Amino acid sequence: MTGRAGHFHRTRLFRFFTVGAGAALLFFCLSWLLVSIGFRPFAGSILAYATAFLLAYAGQHGWTFEGRHRHGSALPRYLALQIGCAAISGLVAHVAVDGFGFSPLAMSIVTTLAVSAASYALSSLWVFPRRG
Repeated sequence: MTGRAGHFHRTRLFRFFTVGAGAALLFFCLSWLLVSIGFRPFAGSILAYATAFLLAYAGQHGWTFEGRHRHGSALPRYLALQIGCAAISGLVAHVAVDGFGFSPLAMSIVTTLAVSAASYALSSLWVFPRRG
């Protein structure tokens, strides 16, 4: 690849979305598997989310943001960010459906874009800020 397309796969943004997509896929597969083998849906989903969260943090810390941040400050910030993103997703989904009458598909698209943008911006600026 050459030009912009050839360079994009080396950017933080690409790595961020690759890790995020992998975490989402892991959550989906694990939650399905755990419930399928007998876990209660709540417990299975929580365990799947916790596993995906830890692996996503490891990927974002180590690969996306090149492991330059101490876990003692980055991990609590990442946890707070993810809790905040969960709240943002609920708010955006609510407004999209109840305020604007969006379909579930449109709501999912808007919510995913909003939360992804917020997560990337705050990960870059607050959780894993650039170091001089």
